[in-house]
Amino acid sequence: MASPYINAPLNPPARPRMFASTLAKVVWILVPIVTVSIAAAVPFVVAATKGVIKPWLAGVYVAAEVLVLVLATALDPKGDATSPVAGLLLILLIVTSATHTALLDNDKITIGK
Repeated sequence: MASPYINAPLNPPARPRMFASTLAKVVWILVPIVTVSIAAAVPFVVAATKGVIKPWLAGVYVAAEVLVLVLATALDPKGDATSPVAGLLLILLIVTSATHTALLDNDKITIGK
């Protein structure tokens, strides 16, 4: 009796997906926006846990988030909004993480996958 594995096609296993539906994608994109960048790295940590991206990419996002939040606090320690750079850093982090979260299931992007 012949084994079914001998003549089976050698298709690579499908890459895990981050989003199960469009609603899930919208909710995950809103995470860094609604939390005002405090949870900007959370979608990437979850994606690394699911196997969608490599863990080093999630580590880069965690390190970048910590760096931006520390810099924003150091530039404006009193919270009196005297430095526009702190707000700019937070806005850039929010936009970058929301955009990259939207691209997690894009098959054309191969960096970190």
